[in-house]
Amino acid sequence: MLEGLFVTVTGFSNYLNLAPFAIGARLICVKEPTNPYDDDAVKVIATDGRTVGYLANNAASKANGTLTASRIYDRVGKVFSVEVCFTTRTKVICLITETDCGMPAGLGDIK
Repeated sequence: MLEGLFVTVTGFSNYLNLAPFAIGARLICVKEPTNPYDDDAVKVIATDGRTVGYLANNAASKANGTLTASRIYDRVGKVFSVEVCFTTRTKVICLITETDCGMPAGLGDIK
């Protein structure tokens, strides 16, 4: 089980910066198998459907003590959820709360 383990969100400066990352905020993670840059890419979206970042997928971009997207990719469903626990200027550390939760109502298929 992955619930209770941590991941790092990066790349948020390309989207909404730290605004969606209030401590305790629930975020949705969606696998992106067709991502041209990373076969194990996991997009992170806010509950309103906007992309807010990606899970870190290498040692340089993840926070110590967290797992990369590749480490969890085959152990989670297509859609899973995380909760924001801690933020820095460059990283957001989140707790995996559900490993296969399905897309929330109203969001449909996120592209």
